Parts: sequence; structure tokens; C-alpha cells
Amino acid sequence: MKITNILISCFAASLLLSACSVSQKLSEKPYVIVQKEGREAKKWKLVWEDDFDGNEIDSTKWSRIPKGESDWNKHMSTLDDVFRLENGSLYLRGINNPDTTKDPRPFITGGIWSKNKFAFQYGRIEIRAKLGSAQGAWPAMWMLAELDKYGKYPLNGEIDIMEHLNYDTIIYQTTHSHYTLNLGQKDNPPHGGAATVNSNEYNVYGLSWYPDKIVFQLNGKDTFTYPRVDGVDKSQWPYDQPFFILIDQQLGGNWVGQVDQSQLPVEMEIDWVKVYQ
Repeated sequence: MKITNILISCFAASLLLSACSVSQKLSEKPYVIVQKEGREAKKWKLVWEDDFDGNEIDSTKWSRIPKGESDWNKHMSTLDDVFRLENGSLYLRGINNPDTTKDPRPFITGGIWSKNKFAFQYGRIEIRAKLGSAQGAWPAMWMLAELDKYGKYPLNGEIDIMEHLNYDTIIYQTTHSHYTLNLGQKDNPPHGGAATVNSNEYNVYGLSWYPDKIVFQLNGKDTFTYPRVDGVDKSQWPYDQPFFILIDQQLGGNWVGQVDQSQLPVEMEIDWVKVYQ
């Protein structure tokens, strides 16, 4: 999901050391779970989950994503209108704006993130969900770095568990970083893949994250692998630090195209989220 409209000021290693130092220490983040070395060779253990069985979004685990300036978040809203908890599921909605006198945006969307509340380094994440389709709909499940270890975006990388566009019968599973975006190294190794999906049904979207590779999955089956590569620029692998989770029903943007407001509302139904190590 490339984050747009962000200026990148740290390109050289020398600048990384001086201007892009780690802004927060891991010791200050008790909610971060780092997998112990060698644990990846053993049986997975459930370490964190949310099944959305309550009457409200669990504020110890999630926050509502606020409005931003990039394609992905410029229509985000924290209003109750774009969130619904019902029958053990969370619905993240894209709707026509009910009150443009207070907010001129034509449509608004809902999303949640675990930023400053939960992050993990290595392990498996699975999200069971049903996607909604509409012209301009862009539901996504993805991860960003918690600590700014290497500097500002895209130096810390981005992991896109799943992105779906419009009425597509495929999902995109991708990695982005300084290496792929600024250095243009999208094929050494390939930084993303696609998998066939029936978006009208429940599916389990996930990945298994190791110190040397990220294995994307759909319904428990491996779909695409992004490996750590020796002998290339070090920015190829910023995935050695904790990441937090984002799940959002996005609308519009350069990639997905124009929104057909007559097809709104559209919503993504989240059944549960589970993280293993």
C-alpha cells in the first residue's frame, strides 16, 4: 500500500545515524512481544487475539484510525457511523458522509490499528474476514513499524497482508521499503504477489514472519514468499523490528480509482484476529 505524500529526508547511512535515530526504546513498550531466538522452529503458540465479542471496540488493543493526508487515510473517520459491532464481528464501513456541513468530505471510512497498544516481532498473524466490494473500495490489512528503528517511512518498511480493489477476484500481498520504493528494487527479489479469492465469503488472511523471510498465506496455504537477501543494500530487510497491525476499509485513491458513491455503503466484516509465536 505505499504511503504517499510523505517526504523522505534520510537516504544515506550517515544521515540514518544522525537524523533518523530510534525515537522510542523497546524497554518503554511493554506491550511489544518479541519472539525468542529459535522459537520459529517450534510449535506456534497463541500470544494475542481479539474475537470482537464485546459491545465496544477493545480500547486496550485498538484505536480508531484518525484522518490523515495520504490516499489510504484521507477519508478515515473516528465517528461511530463507520464502526459496528454485531454478532461477534466488527464491521468497518465506507459510507456517504451523513453531515457535510461539519466535514466537507463526500464519504468517510473506518479503520483500527494497534499502534502503541500491541506490536510483535516474528510470528504468525491470521485475520478471518469477509470483504465488501464496490467501485473505489480498498479494504486492507497491513503492518507498520512500531519504533522507527531506521527512520521515517519507508525506511522501516511496510507489510501488506492483504489489499483488495473494487470487485477484483484477487488480493495483493506486498512488501514496501526504501529498497523497493526509493531504490526501485521491486524484482530483486520480487516484492509482492497476488492470490485468487472469493471476496463474498469468509477467508483467513495471514502471514508467517521469520528472521529470514515473510511467507504470505490465504486460508492456511502459502501464496508468496519475500526472502531476506544477502549481498544487496541493507534497506532490503527492515523487517527485524516490531510491527503493529492496521485493518481498514479504505475508499478511493490513485491505485483503486474513483469511488461510485451510489454503491455505498460498503463494509469489511472482521470475525477475529490472532497472533502466534
